[in-house]
Amino acid sequence: MLLDTASLYFRAFYGLPDTIRAPDGTPVNAVRGLLDMVARLVTDFEPTGLVACWDDNWRPNWRVELLPAYKAHRVAEVVADGNDVEETPELLAAQVPLIREVLGALGIPVVGAEDHEADDVIGTLSARARIPVDVVTGDRDLFQLVDDEAAVRVIYTARGMSKLELVTADVVTAKYGVPADRYADFAALRGDPSDGIPGVPGIGEKTAASLLAQFGDLAGVLRAAQDPAAGMSASVRAKLTGASAYLDVAPRVVKVRRDLVLHDPEARLHPLGADRLEALGELSDKWGLGGSLTRALKALGAAT
Repeated sequence: MLLDTASLYFRAFYGLPDTIRAPDGTPVNAVRGLLDMVARLVTDFEPTGLVACWDDNWRPNWRVELLPAYKAHRVAEVVADGNDVEETPELLAAQVPLIREVLGALGIPVVGAEDHEADDVIGTLSARARIPVDVVTGDRDLFQLVDDEAAVRVIYTARGMSKLELVTADVVTAKYGVPADRYADFAALRGDPSDGIPGVPGIGEKTAASLLAQFGDLAGVLRAAQDPAAGMSASVRAKLTGASAYLDVAPRVVKVRRDLVLHDPEARLHPLGADRLEALGELSDKWGLGGSLTRALKALGAAT
């Protein structure tokens, strides 16, 4: 099981009141919410291993160089020669180091990659896996990883933990009219405002799906746009050719990397030793993690 960690702790933060505090008054709603998510996911789906995938850079420089609009609306501070600061509620930002500390104390490996997003870590670990993979996320862009033959599916959290959706290839096709391995092409055509990906003006979901159904993939769509005999309407051809500069770069921005050089994390769930349990008890007392940590420990212990 691969966690899109930031997607989950943002959801936890907004899903629980920030009046949930540690004894010293520090907010811990995102920490406790994430622990409850882990407990629920491990209990319901019984993974043999768990990895918390991390955004070492939530807005990678190489993606921004290709498409400057990429996530630009979420930038709180531009950092020259560094990682831009994401617009994050102050009460959540204060909890992120603690989230990482607690995950480590639980023995859940936290894996990131320099100048890459958690999506790229997830894509690489999914491609490398030789066992079924569940990707847990609230972001649609990871639908491109769904692969029934390789037993990769998405546990989609967008509607909340009480309404988790299992996304398989059939679900992707039913929702969007494209196979999962064409979802990235579909997203490049349609765009994704949440990530600052504009898409081709005038090309919505239905037109994007229709074009891919008719011409196979984005490369085929672009070839057809250059061929008056290909059967593409003049208006659609004009929209595609007018967006040629965008379409030259968009696929590389949208597609999740699957070829990063990563170490193999020790992801298998295993019993925690006395020293680790003692350290977790101290963390729980200090930060008021209470029943959330207890539930996570129970779920992880039952899964070993």
